[in-house]
Amino acid sequence: MNEGSVTPGIRRGKKMKYTVTAALLLGALCLLAVAGTAIAGETIGVVRTASGAATVTRGEKTDPAVPGLKLLVGDTLGTGRDGSLGVILRDDSSLSIGPESRLVRRSFLFSPSEGKFDLVARITRGTMAYLSGLIGKLAPEKARFETPTATIGIRGTRFAVKVGEPSAR
Repeated sequence: MNEGSVTPGIRRGKKMKYTVTAALLLGALCLLAVAGTAIAGETIGVVRTASGAATVTRGEKTDPAVPGLKLLVGDTLGTGRDGSLGVILRDDSSLSIGPESRLVRRSFLFSPSEGKFDLVARITRGTMAYLSGLIGKLAPEKARFETPTATIGIRGTRFAVKVGEPSAR
């Protein structure tokens, strides 16, 4: 057998092996990235109280917020002039959202058995009070609230924030 005829086949075989290995590793990384947040459709909390104009927007659909409504990652909580909301998350954190507010649950992961925690929310207007649950106690560095001008890292057990209209400069 001619040595030159074997080498190209071996090279192609090695390239294929590396390509398949790279594809499998990339697939595994994608799965790990997805596992890092709440599974689509997984309940992360529940509306405990709602009064006045209070809504939950999920995708393109906006519904009135009512006690017992299950919340998902990505939900936008909104209140009107006379609205307020009380929310309990799976880790027993509580959020109180005041009038004319808007808050988006960006990320939530609560898996104490695996030591995995994450809580990220963005408030773009209005007022909110937070009382930490287990994420704030077990992994305070993993709880974060974002505003248009700052990020609040949790180092205690409670705080309140008011986000006003941007000032004209």
